[in-house]
Amino acid sequence: MLTIGQLASYAGVTPRAVRHYHQIGLLPEPARNASGYRSYDARAVIELIRIRTLAEAGVPLVRVQELLEAGEEEFAAAVGEIDRRLRDEVRALQEHRRRIARLAAGDSLALPPEAVAYLDRLRASGVPAALVEGERDGWILLAARWPERMPEFMGDKMAQLDDPRTVRMYLLMAEVHEGGMDEGLLTTLADLMAEMMDEAAERGELERQEMGDDAFIDLVDSFALDAHPMIQRLQELLAERGWTGWSHLERVTTSVRT
Repeated sequence: MLTIGQLASYAGVTPRAVRHYHQIGLLPEPARNASGYRSYDARAVIELIRIRTLAEAGVPLVRVQELLEAGEEEFAAAVGEIDRRLRDEVRALQEHRRRIARLAAGDSLALPPEAVAYLDRLRASGVPAALVEGERDGWILLAARWPERMPEFMGDKMAQLDDPRTVRMYLLMAEVHEGGMDEGLLTTLADLMAEMMDEAAERGELERQEMGDDAFIDLVDSFALDAHPMIQRLQELLAERGWTGWSHLERVTTSVRT
């Protein structure tokens, strides 16, 4: 015969759980021996294992009693239902794991593969992490608004990186970002950006990049303005050179959004 501790150990539960099952009537409480201790037999071990197994499968304790008393057919049907529910839970957990993996993946959390590839190329070009992260967050906004156009956008951005001036532009921004608002650097940067925009306009690229949602572009621009004070100063310098806006610059004199 077994003590409550031995019973609990053999069935893989705690003595406290055994006492709880006694209190709710799930496991019959045996008579005490002459010394005042409960004494359990092998049948109690079997019953307790069945209770534990059903409880671990997520069966409510009020339902466990019904299943223990059920006939073979009813029990098999109930077990089948439990199995289906567990499979659903496994699929849900797998989806949670997939989402956690996306969180760990950084850029790929909210961006398509072509945008991730573009950001990787920025890093490989020597652009500091702080600027790449700012660029990433801006593209997260644009990808949410125009997911179908992201391949087009990223194709344009990849082509721009083929021009060494684009990398130089980012590196000048990094110098200002890390070293402070140097007016000479900002002027050089504005000259470079205006030169590149003038050439893009001559090639007809700006019309092709028409977005069609000025309110959203203003939202993205406000995000950039909040990121660093150099953006506002650059906008002022670019306006002197005939360009307005930020995320999509446009000629001051034509009001054609790019």
